[in-house]
Amino acid sequence: MATGWAREGAVQEQIDSTVQDAVDQARRQLEGVGESLTHCAECDEPIPEARREAIQGVRLCVNCQAEADKRAGHGAGFNRRGSKDSQLR
Repeated sequence: MATGWAREGAVQEQIDSTVQDAVDQARRQLEGVGESLTHCAECDEPIPEARREAIQGVRLCVNCQAEADKRAGHGAGFNRRGSKDSQLR
């Protein structure tokens, strides 16, 4: 594959790094540690039993979890490859 000035294997390293970043982020977001709380750790609202059963170790109610997800972002904000097309936009 033609990669311009990049050394051999650089593109695959970028892909691997992007995948590893996503895996690391997903692991940080996993709750599953210990028992689920009966009330939200942030707002103290009751957490429905169905949510506690569906997600082991849940700590937040649905609303607080949605807010936490918004704050966390989704990490796809940049292009590691730096292709000419992305640089021209």
